[in-house]
Amino acid sequence: MIRILIYLTSLLLFVVTAGQAQESKYEAGMQKALQLWQEQKNTEAVNLFERIAKAEKENWVPYYYGAMVNVMGSFGEKDEAKLTLQLNKAKEFIEEAKLFSPNNPEVLVLEAMMHTSWIAFDGATYGMTLSGKVSELHQKALNLAPENPRVLLAKAEWDMGSARYWGKDISPYCADVEKALQLFATFKNETPFYPTWGKERAEEILRLCK
Repeated sequence: MIRILIYLTSLLLFVVTAGQAQESKYEAGMQKALQLWQEQKNTEAVNLFERIAKAEKENWVPYYYGAMVNVMGSFGEKDEAKLTLQLNKAKEFIEEAKLFSPNNPEVLVLEAMMHTSWIAFDGATYGMTLSGKVSELHQKALNLAPENPRVLLAKAEWDMGSARYWGKDISPYCADVEKALQLFATFKNETPFYPTWGKERAEEILRLCK
């Protein structure tokens, strides 16, 4: 039904140079959690992200990654009970991230991906109720951060999937993906461990467009 973003690419880790012990511990913990995720030890990664988040108390980033691991692991899941556990946990993390960082476009994109996973699992059941929510989240993120490449890419891919479903031309959205790819070269955020995924996905979609 809808073409889904099913994997992350190119996680660029920021080096924390501050000398405080707490910051150094945070950096080490995040590096370890990301390594566990790369090794596909998702449960261990999520548990560590959660411990880091509770220690940090008001940092949205560990909650973001805890949710991301669950969301990405849910795509393709056939067991509804397991899917429900994953996405319910992701929702908890997303709500915590939103509490500490309201109107964060990265978190809004992730929330849209969470709903998209339900649609991918059962479009007949969840398509009508969640499609509008996904579009709303993408549009809100775009309004907040029109120069964020992940925001533009995620919205474009969602719009492409919708266009394909309704038999419409996807070429207008290919231009959005191309713009997103250009933005990856210039977009910067100094927040440690700020999300960086998406460039390789944009390149892949553009190859399909052509």
